[in-house]
Amino acid sequence: MAALETLEVKGRAPKTGYDRDQFGPRWADTDHNGCDTRNDILARDLEFETFRPGTQDCVVLTGVLDDPYTATEIHFLRGQDTSTQVQVDHVVALSDAWQKDAQQLDETTRTAFANDPLNLLAVDGPANAQKGDGDAATWLPANRSFRCDYVSRQIAVKAHYDLWVTSAEKDAMGRVLSNCPDQVLPTDQTAATVYEIDTTATQYPTPAVAEPTPVVESPVAEPTTVAPTPTSMDPRFTSCAKAKDAGYGPYTAGIDPEYDWYRDGDNDGTTCE
Repeated sequence: MAALETLEVKGRAPKTGYDRDQFGPRWADTDHNGCDTRNDILARDLEFETFRPGTQDCVVLTGVLDDPYTATEIHFLRGQDTSTQVQVDHVVALSDAWQKDAQQLDETTRTAFANDPLNLLAVDGPANAQKGDGDAATWLPANRSFRCDYVSRQIAVKAHYDLWVTSAEKDAMGRVLSNCPDQVLPTDQTAATVYEIDTTATQYPTPAVAEPTPVVESPVAEPTTVAPTPTSMDPRFTSCAKAKDAGYGPYTAGIDPEYDWYRDGDNDGTTCE
């Protein structure tokens, strides 16, 4: 893309003096529409959004984001523990801009930079945290189909605010754009257009399915044989003890008919032992 060649190439300057406050109040209402910039971007990028009553459709309560960075669908719910699931990212990070000549801009211009819709996208919170203040040489969206749009947006922002790129950053941008030579540079007008993101399949590898744990069958216990119940009683003695005292026994199954008169308690085929 010809616009990339117009950017000055220099080394990264020290981060000395950088502070978020150097870019003005967080999410200032720079367009004076009565809504802060964060809510403006959420309303622009989310679908099916709902608003807090009494705020003139300003404070976004819920919505659905087709996240450009991960190609996933995220359901946004405003709340202390849920709002960070969707964050508004500075496509060109503030710290990165500071180290590439934004420190020479006046405060009004830096505030405009931090709230410029061209430089802002509602995205997946964890992906934004992973990016940090990285440039194209150190971080690109996992969603490969969005990388051309992402890099061209960075180029448009840096060109507009006269920010430079490092040599490694320019090389990374060039590699991405080599896959989309006809990529159109976004403008202030097209920045308001919501990207069409295919969320039917993410760019992440499909998680491996764990092999099912083989079922180890416990050994089947041998059925316990219940000692046979005597079919008749010894006509002479009322117990084995008395039979043995009289000199009788032991009785063996299948040999001695007396076996059937007594209970074989240990099931060893012998009674009155």
